[in-house]
Amino acid sequence: MKNCSKVVLAVALTAAVAVPGTAVAAGKLFEPKPTEAVSFITGDTAQIADGVAIGKNVSWYKSSGLGPSAMNSGAGVTAEQRYIPTDVFPGGVLPAGVTITEAQGINALMRIGENLEKAGLSYDDVVSMRVFLQNPEGEEKMDFAGWNRAYRQFFANTNLATGATLDVQLGSTTTKPMVVNPARPSRFALEIENLPVNGWLVEVEVDAVYPK
Repeated sequence: MKNCSKVVLAVALTAAVAVPGTAVAAGKLFEPKPTEAVSFITGDTAQIADGVAIGKNVSWYKSSGLGPSAMNSGAGVTAEQRYIPTDVFPGGVLPAGVTITEAQGINALMRIGENLEKAGLSYDDVVSMRVFLQNPEGEEKMDFAGWNRAYRQFFANTNLATGATLDVQLGSTTTKPMVVNPARPSRFALEIENLPVNGWLVEVEVDAVYPK
């Protein structure tokens, strides 16, 4: 988070080092200040937060569930291929190792970024995330690894101790992230039998906190 990030990360790192279990301050369970949002993060390169505490006077935003935009209109594309972001993958052609779920995840997270911007927010204000994944056609289960590669393009791609940008995977290639962002939202991901739009493999909703 912009103005809150120093407080959030400092508290998170202190919690990780000093109180790896339940956070206790002044003999009682941790409670955030009314205007404070605090993420609890274990380690310098964790991918998600253990949890987030939000004070009672914090202004926050909850998105709707957003999936990928239909961008790939080439002849003969399948319902799933229709949601490959052609501004990232020209012609809908995926590089080595990039999966349909990974491509759709990047697409969906780009939509999340646009949604946040309309609300006066950005990726680094996100404190929690819910992810719904459908198994690709012909596959027995969801492609969590592909989703997680997409996620790392936008989140959890810095070292919290040094601030250095971490390399991330795009398919089988190592690259710099699309958006450099230290935020580690609390997150869950689960498999859904059928998402609401034919061809969607990914749907995401987020909560974000307005900076002070």
